[in-house]
Amino acid sequence: MAYNANLANILLQQFFKSVTQRLSPERERKKNTSLFLVYNIPHFVNSILDFYSSLMAFMFFNSLLLLLLLLLQISCSRFSLALQENSSATVRSGQINSNSVLVALLDSHYTELAELVEKALLLQTLEETVGKHNITIFAPKNEALERDLDPEFKRFLLEPGNLKSLQTLLLYHIVPARIDRHSWPKSTLALTHHFTLSNERVELSGDDSSGEKFIGSAKVISPNAVDRPDGVIHGIEQLLIPRSVQQDFNNRRSLRSISAVKPEGAPEVDPRTHRLKKPAPPVKPGAPPVLPIYDAMAPGPSLAPAPAPGPGGPHHHFNGMRQVKDFIQTLIQYGGYNEMADILVNLTSLATEMGRLVSEGYVLTVLAPNDEAMAKLTTDQLSEPGAPEQIIYYHIIPEYQTEESMYNAVRRFGKVSYDTLRLPHKVLAQEADGSVRFGHSDGSAYLFDPDIYTDGRISVQGIDGVLFPPEEKAKEEKKTIKVATVKPRRGKLLEAACRMLVAIGQDSRFTSCRL
Repeated sequence: MAYNANLANILLQQFFKSVTQRLSPERERKKNTSLFLVYNIPHFVNSILDFYSSLMAFMFFNSLLLLLLLLLQISCSRFSLALQENSSATVRSGQINSNSVLVALLDSHYTELAELVEKALLLQTLEETVGKHNITIFAPKNEALERDLDPEFKRFLLEPGNLKSLQTLLLYHIVPARIDRHSWPKSTLALTHHFTLSNERVELSGDDSSGEKFIGSAKVISPNAVDRPDGVIHGIEQLLIPRSVQQDFNNRRSLRSISAVKPEGAPEVDPRTHRLKKPAPPVKPGAPPVLPIYDAMAPGPSLAPAPAPGPGGPHHHFNGMRQVKDFIQTLIQYGGYNEMADILVNLTSLATEMGRLVSEGYVLTVLAPNDEAMAKLTTDQLSEPGAPEQIIYYHIIPEYQTEESMYNAVRRFGKVSYDTLRLPHKVLAQEADGSVRFGHSDGSAYLFDPDIYTDGRISVQGIDGVLFPPEEKAKEEKKTIKVATVKPRRGKLLEAACRMLVAIGQDSRFTSCRL
């Protein structure tokens, strides 16, 4: 601004100087005022025009200078922004520090875990995570992945179609926060939970007496095995398997076993002993049971399970007890079905019976009443011997049904009767209000929480009521027995005497005459 003011002053001084130079000679030569004005007006106008042209040139030059400065400022800001984007892109492109925990993981003796991380295509994800915050890696030892891991499960993880399960498994071992050995809980009562990169929680605990540290059920054998500025690695004894990956593995294994079953005709059974008349041919693992489920059940719900007569029992292709424990644990974690889970846990014979049936190849669908429905049961309904077992048996269907299959059936046929393990009662299902309703009008229950647990062998469907079989009321016919009153016969002599007494009015004194 000071430069512009100086330049304007210089132009004004030149203007007045030029006017003065043009007017002074003429003032000496021409003394007449009128002639002086007439002669000098053209010179005065020319001076004004020269000043105006100089001023316009100055303004144009000033505007051009401002425009150039503005363009220079815009280009500099764009250049700085491009530099920032380029630097952030460089960070995202995977150029991490050589002292990073990821580099230490790839170069450490946890070679099996590092190999799985590369096969799961997780390096890019982990690099972006390390660029944002510190991480904690729980690295299983190589023996846990080489020898201790189930070969079938490892084959499942390495299949190309199961890449999502492998990524979930590996991200379950990484917490997006720094957890040092000093921040570990020191007792089993002070538990801490942390979310992993797979959006599932892990539980940290410790033993105050021995000083051991645990993550879930896995023991930490090398705390702070690798310590870097952006993360830490703890060595653990075994692989951590999230529940979602275990569920996927069970579903794939069960479906593969079911699809490999070749249907065969059932052998002839003696109805008196419920035993096979002829020895059954050898059955391949995973084959369906040859006997109906009612013949394979134990003699009574309160007794210890008896060995099934079918040939599928000794094979134990399906781990029924583990699947029963899984679905009971699912009921507890799902919430709202603690009473049902409590009955199954406390009635050991019932849970064992279900696990044995599933191990022999049978499939079950459990209609699980929620806690609100179980709270309506009275003490009299549960106090009788065997009453809880009979209630649960009426809620177990010896078929594998899902919410979709049951709804399609009732929508097509209107009403469907399903067999239950409580012979000979059946449970009625029908469509109502866009859902499935079980039972009759009195004491019916709706399908409330569909597909709580489905693994190909056991299906659990949540309902909002407790079902009871329709009571068969015996109509007692009341037989009215008509008793004929027979008057005692009187002889002719007594008859004549009574007539005489009646005539004189003395018959009331004699009992024989009053009959």
